[in-house]
Amino acid sequence: MRLSLAEVFRLGVDTLTHNGLARDHAESIARVITAGQRDECHSHGLYRLISCVDAIRKGKVVLDAVPEVEEVSPAITRVDAGFGFSQLAFDRGLGRLIENAQSIGIAALVVNNCYHFSALWPEVERIAEAGLVGLAMTPSHSWVAPAGGGKPVFGTNPMAFAWPRPGQHPYVFDFATSAAARGEIELHRRAGKKIPLGWAVDASGAPTDDAEAALNGAMLTFGGHKGSALAAMIELMGGALIGDMTSADSQRFDEGAQVTPCHGELILAFNPHLLGGAKAAQGAQSAEAMFDSIRAQGARLPSQRRFEARERAQQDGVELPEGLYRDILALSGR
Repeated sequence: MRLSLAEVFRLGVDTLTHNGLARDHAESIARVITAGQRDECHSHGLYRLISCVDAIRKGKVVLDAVPEVEEVSPAITRVDAGFGFSQLAFDRGLGRLIENAQSIGIAALVVNNCYHFSALWPEVERIAEAGLVGLAMTPSHSWVAPAGGGKPVFGTNPMAFAWPRPGQHPYVFDFATSAAARGEIELHRRAGKKIPLGWAVDASGAPTDDAEAALNGAMLTFGGHKGSALAAMIELMGGALIGDMTSADSQRFDEGAQVTPCHGELILAFNPHLLGGAKAAQGAQSAEAMFDSIRAQGARLPSQRRFEARERAQQDGVELPEGLYRDILALSGR
């Protein structure tokens, strides 16, 4: 099926509001889902409506939660999402994060008590659009085994970073500290495809290429002990540090409902002009020289494929499997 971006957005809003979600929440989520579909991040596009509706129907999410914004200090903004989805809470706190970073140099946005399902690059890209450097991290459910183990402890624990580049797309990376995003394994299961060895182990701790067995076992970190250490850091920074749940806490809070994880998120913004001082322009030039040296070797910058997909989608719309389209139509009540 081929849809325009406007049609993707409307389908997202219609599906969520049909299932009882307040319109301001639905629009915030639909913007992020549309961005994922636009950039060919299929596991974070329209597919995510299925898990959103599941969380709504199981009564886990507060459908009309009003995010409460608190200025903790001149550099720290806290938003209590009230056990609603995270996107509206981020939208409500972003302006203060940007203002604080622009005036102070370094600022933090803490989002607590939120259901978070999306990629993190939409958050950090919006920070980069303001000329700031962005860093975001969040835990999830305890689906991932530590290096040397076979039982889940960590979440997929993504982190994202964005570096502003005036006049062109920012330098952005966004990756899970697991070997693959859980959504990718779920998409393999839906398609009846095997997953690569090294992504997960089964319930007995043995390596597996079966997606269903992986979902019932434990995912693995990328890079062995290095990914495991980063996953632990994100548990601490995006959970314990900000007074919110670790992935294990979130799993217990879920009480077997198996819905989108509930926890917190930490977003940091840095002002390169204040931090770089008189050498800020030189720093920007050094960054561009590094990017040029990467591309000169035929290597891609992170997110380059996304940006290329974005240009295609803005002109031609997006494609999605007919089966997925029909599943979402059924959820939307159309």
